[in-house]
Amino acid sequence: MKKENGKTHPPGISGELEHLHCAAQQSLRDILDWWETRMTDRQNGGYYGRIDGHGRLHPEADKGVILNARILWTFSAAARYNGTARYHENAERAFRYFSQYFHDEQEGGIYWMLDYQGKPVQTKKQVYAQAFAIYALSEYYLLTRDPAALERAQEIFWLLEQYSLDRERGGYFEAFSRDWQPLSDLRLSEKDANEAKTMNTHLHVLEAYTALFRATRQAEVGAALKGLIRLFLEKFVDPDTSHLRLFFDEHWALKSDHISFGHDIEAAWLLCDAADALGDASLSKRTGELALRIAAATLREGIDPADGGLWNEAAPPAVIDRNKDWWPQAEAVVGFLYAWKLSGNDVFAAAAIRSWQFIETYLVDRAQGEWFWALRADGQPDRGNDKAGPWKCPYHNGRACMMVGQLLAP
Repeated sequence: MKKENGKTHPPGISGELEHLHCAAQQSLRDILDWWETRMTDRQNGGYYGRIDGHGRLHPEADKGVILNARILWTFSAAARYNGTARYHENAERAFRYFSQYFHDEQEGGIYWMLDYQGKPVQTKKQVYAQAFAIYALSEYYLLTRDPAALERAQEIFWLLEQYSLDRERGGYFEAFSRDWQPLSDLRLSEKDANEAKTMNTHLHVLEAYTALFRATRQAEVGAALKGLIRLFLEKFVDPDTSHLRLFFDEHWALKSDHISFGHDIEAAWLLCDAADALGDASLSKRTGELALRIAAATLREGIDPADGGLWNEAAPPAVIDRNKDWWPQAEAVVGFLYAWKLSGNDVFAAAAIRSWQFIETYLVDRAQGEWFWALRADGQPDRGNDKAGPWKCPYHNGRACMMVGQLLAP
């Protein structure tokens, strides 16, 4: 019998958690081997921009900042996690390319998109992308202690505080032109509402500032991070439903009632991690209690009882997107394990185990490697979307494997 939070767990659940731990470590190796062998661009540097859902390489595809920042973050984090020399080498490769080509030397910040030869083709400053740059550069600094990485991360932090922070009403505006002027089209993607303040961008600014605070311990970064946590507690979380509110205008008027189950369960543990990084006991208590409420709501409303997968989206009272994208499943494993660690409640451990079983059954591509984009609502793997591309990266699934290892470490 094993104990968690002082609670004794039956042998069955302990054995399944041990299997989950081992399986996640093998999955991490498989994922990163795939990215190294299939995506390394030896002609133009860095990594290719796209492999489609049928496994076909598109060597002249554009190279997106989200993809490249997440590759940098994942290999850096993996090298810190288990010390594998090849992961360190890939992190260095990713950093060299990211620094040379994505950084806007004239206006500051990071370009949105390059062509396959490294020339900027979309130069807007999406705050979501700037956040991922901070996240990746901070992780690389923690791996290497390279001062150039930290200097670049801090530069982007101050650009966001200068141009994106709404000093009057709080929060961060969504997007800017190359020279940090307002835009009429603020959308992160075609799926998003054209609104000034979004939960998704704020979540990843919080995630980035957490990493930067761990790297610097700077008071200004800590204060900004604490402000973001409070925004989630006061603005983004619906106290009645424990779901996250997604889109707001500049005055904080709510513009959508949709629910993103993947973002809910991801935010649950990222908020706890942010509060723990600050060492703020009061915030850790509040975020921990919130994480349990979010995890319970996600488990109650977002899981398909037929297969254990997490649906994409709801518009109360109905589920409106019954596809099960890869990333909410990865975040479900971490979020439910986090809730188990906080509470000792085996219901959450069982939910994490079932989420992993869903991944192994429906998402892992045994023939060609990596994970499919989704299990479609018709029960078939989604080959119409990328295996690797501007939005399909090793970050969600790679991070989930590492977090499983950390949360279930003997």
